[in-house]
Amino acid sequence: MMRLASGILDFSGPALVMAIVNCNNDSFYAPSRALGDDAVQKALAAEEEGASIIDFGAESSRPGSSYISEEEEIKRVIPVIEAFRKRSSLPVSIDTRKAAVAKAALDAGADIINDISALSDDPLMAELCAQRSAAVVLMHKKGIPLTMQEAPRYEDTVAEVGAWLREAAKMALAAGIPREKIIIDPGIGFGKTLEDNLKLLRRLPSLAEICGKHYPILVGLSRKSFIGEITGRGCLPADRLSGTLAANGAAISGGAAIIRVHDVREHVDLAKMLFALASGQ
Repeated sequence: MMRLASGILDFSGPALVMAIVNCNNDSFYAPSRALGDDAVQKALAAEEEGASIIDFGAESSRPGSSYISEEEEIKRVIPVIEAFRKRSSLPVSIDTRKAAVAKAALDAGADIINDISALSDDPLMAELCAQRSAAVVLMHKKGIPLTMQEAPRYEDTVAEVGAWLREAAKMALAAGIPREKIIIDPGIGFGKTLEDNLKLLRRLPSLAEICGKHYPILVGLSRKSFIGEITGRGCLPADRLSGTLAANGAAISGGAAIIRVHDVREHVDLAKMLFALASGQ
């Protein structure tokens, strides 16, 4: 259980579904993009479909993307969070690596900082999260989005990613972020090959062991390119839903507490079914 400003994340039931709302025109899956009131409506629709968390982001981190300015990021996403918060008390996550954006989002009503750099890109981020008692998602990535898929290489993917996340969590703890406010994310697709992604999904329990079993695991693999490579459904993200459901089913069975997705209704049903099967209820 994780206590947030807007409520509680309860990990004792089905895996929680985090809905992706991209406040930009650049994210790889076009239906996830929305600006202004359209983004607010997309978030409200996700809540209606059963999402437990809304993850707003203004900066694309798809392979080949570049960072944008904090001013542009704030302009795109903060009015959306403010408008959503007036209509909902659902936990809100902000997908950002910048402390200024995170601060503005927390002021607007966000609860969770989802940082693809695991608080390392901005030297002010960890201190801010500690001061504001924000929950954090610490994600592993190798390199930067612009070049991260250019021949990434590991000797032992699970051991290296796990050790990196363990150290990231130690740094967060040292900054004053409570253990119970830390979530870890292996960063599927962020500087990983197809086989790296599969190894991480197959061995999520081992990843948790390496990190000390203290932290809920978030998995974000929705409609990513490795799914299309495996299914042979072509290069269009629109053709990757069934593969995404299968992969997220495996992630939940392996211990993922949160799945970050584009398709909320289908994944809420998936999580409920898997929980019923596993618990005998």
